[in-house]
Amino acid sequence: MEMSLLLSLVSIAGLLVLSGFFSGSETSITAASRPRMHTLEQQGDLRAKTVNDLWEHRERLIGGILLGNNLVNILASALATSVLISYFGDAGVVYATVVMTLLVLIFSEVLPKTYAIHHADSMALAVAGPLRVIVNLLSPVVTAVQWTVRLTWRIFGVKFDMQFAEEMREEELRGAIELHHGPSEEVRAERQMLRSILDLGDLEVSEVMTHRRNVVAIDATLPTEQIINKALSAPYTRIPLYDSDPDNIIGVLHAKELFRAVRANPDAMDEINIPEIASQTWFIPDTTDLLSQLEAFRNRHEHFAIVVDEYGEVLGIVTLEDILEEIVGEIADEHDVKVEGLRKLKDGSVEVEGTVTIRDLNRMFEWRLPDEEATTVAGLVLHEARRIPEVGQTFLFHDLRFEIKARKRNQITRMVITPPEPVEDDSSSKEAAAARAKERAQGRAGGTHKRAENETQET
Repeated sequence: MEMSLLLSLVSIAGLLVLSGFFSGSETSITAASRPRMHTLEQQGDLRAKTVNDLWEHRERLIGGILLGNNLVNILASALATSVLISYFGDAGVVYATVVMTLLVLIFSEVLPKTYAIHHADSMALAVAGPLRVIVNLLSPVVTAVQWTVRLTWRIFGVKFDMQFAEEMREEELRGAIELHHGPSEEVRAERQMLRSILDLGDLEVSEVMTHRRNVVAIDATLPTEQIINKALSAPYTRIPLYDSDPDNIIGVLHAKELFRAVRANPDAMDEINIPEIASQTWFIPDTTDLLSQLEAFRNRHEHFAIVVDEYGEVLGIVTLEDILEEIVGEIADEHDVKVEGLRKLKDGSVEVEGTVTIRDLNRMFEWRLPDEEATTVAGLVLHEARRIPEVGQTFLFHDLRFEIKARKRNQITRMVITPPEPVEDDSSSKEAAAARAKERAQGRAGGTHKRAENETQET
């Protein structure tokens, strides 16, 4: 009797250890860092390859773990019940239930899973080999269980597919990028660049191009000397050439080719045929996404393209630098013309010109202004206000305050954006409220602009 009791207790202990192995393995495999496992596999780690293989067939993995875990838990409970019934009669069922619940909960669930959470990668590598053997052994039973489950769900009209697998992976990657945070400016810049890389496929060249209003182009019908002077005064090395009409682009003049031609004919510059030394024009539709255009620039070994709409009308130009700036931010050199686009004010607000892009504002201040309906901040105000605002009007949407400061005809040229105020204590809040009340009173007394202030609140 004593020997059978000892064997039963040893068996129960062994089964609890196996249960802990299954519980900890499940947690470690699912919590392990997939990027790190992928890196280790690329470096030749066979254990990491096993972890990745198990994860790729996660339905079979989870099924095998659950099957093994339930088998050992039920068998351990049955043995414990049998032993306690032999000593305490029918009351042994209650004792076995209480004892096994505590043992399984503490030593087979909480303890191994807690360790697995804090050492997920190392534990996953350690258990991958034995777990693969167990999953393969239980594979026939697991497959039968999976078919039964799928058939049951199908009866109720539930279907399973991986239609959104790619979107889920991208969202997972975006979530990992958002978790990459820290106090340093370098971390902030890294996070912004990683976000921008993922956004390239969602942006069109029309959102980053230089509008035709701001394009420096040269009329090819002008005398050669004037063309050379214009090219020298321009801050760019590639300049579009047009024939009489700016919409009739006939080529792109590269400053290096022009200077080579001038050097070859120093005494007969009028004989230089400017259109002949210009490179062929590359037209692209304005709906081309930035990722495709970046790849096209690389394949064609070109840095410059003319953007046209569906009717063939020239909208502007896009360069390789424009796309790179979407990733790394503004790139300025000694020849760039500095455009004053925004200025931070002492009170924390930002004075911006209407042509500043929404993406630049989001990148600089980590705001969340939508850029689906408009590219520039002026376009966003027009879209949200549903009208052409007057100077002095104020609008409130997306948790930001937009005050119109200047307008040229129907175009908003300047505004002030005020972000939400930080949480303050009671005393500072009262002082700030008093200051704002005083400012409003002064504004009413001045009466220099319209008293009506329109505010649009996003629903």
